[in-house]
Amino acid sequence: MDTREFGSTGWDVTEIGLGTWNVGPSWGDVSDDQAKEAIATALDDGVNFVDTAEVYGQGRAERLIGEVLDERDPDRTIYVPTKAAPDEDGGHSEEGLRESVEGSLDRLGVDSLDLVQLHCPETEAFYDPENFRALETLKEEGLIDHAGVSVEKVEEADKAIEHDVVESVQIIFNPLRQRPAERFFERAANEDIGVIVRVPLASGLLADAFEGPEDFGEGDHRRTAAEEGVDAGVGRKGGETFAGVPFEDGLAAVDDLRPFVPEEATMAQFTLRWILDHDAVSTVIPGSTSPDHVAENDAAAELDPLSHQTHGAVRDIYDEHAREYVHHRW
Repeated sequence: MDTREFGSTGWDVTEIGLGTWNVGPSWGDVSDDQAKEAIATALDDGVNFVDTAEVYGQGRAERLIGEVLDERDPDRTIYVPTKAAPDEDGGHSEEGLRESVEGSLDRLGVDSLDLVQLHCPETEAFYDPENFRALETLKEEGLIDHAGVSVEKVEEADKAIEHDVVESVQIIFNPLRQRPAERFFERAANEDIGVIVRVPLASGLLADAFEGPEDFGEGDHRRTAAEEGVDAGVGRKGGETFAGVPFEDGLAAVDDLRPFVPEEATMAQFTLRWILDHDAVSTVIPGSTSPDHVAENDAAAELDPLSHQTHGAVRDIYDEHAREYVHHRW
């Protein structure tokens, strides 16, 4: 699998990584063995970037990643960025960050964390230098190697990279959420910021796997969002489930995208290829606990870039079905 430079870190990361949000309970029941098999599949496919967070299963995802890596070749470099949950006030105190980092170190079984990201704090937190001084302190102490942020809004990304300690931004970007390409990617490239694309398949919408709310199991947050609206889903600010697009509008967009999917590709692979056609993207982290889906996603890196005509069509479909819901908000 091809790699790309990851901002100023000196890392070369695989174009396709793995997200592990799905290990948490809001996606339904997943056994430890199934989750570990999915992680192992990604590594076997050549993936060297496995993203996680302390809140994914309340530390379960970190623990399982640590167990899988403990059984692997120690000389192979695998990057495991994690995310620290905000304090109750939506910010990140040094005390709270230190507690998060210490917990992640223990669960992953390492002496220092590759990359710690502030995990979608309140917007005001990006304007408070103390949140970022805490990251600098932890880096100086050798507890973390690099620091970044996970954001929900382009404006948050813009503000975050004003802080020198921030070397990466994790942001939602896909055919139903296109504002980052217009408002952030050029600056990120110019300032040598690594860009991690999260929620690339719009909670499965862009995998073309669903026809109605009944397709989601009980306990799956997407069922509530499909029935009651995206703001009933997860996400501190309401834009994560289905990338912030109402379920029915997302289904209509998928219908219109389907004719542009190459014969040799699935809708999920087409979506991941579309994302990778944006040079500012360092890596994209689709999440799945199905080894077959993980392998399918990884194969998207082998597809040829899409044509200018196809990119134009995707833009038109976004304008028709998604722009009014997400462009001004995110």
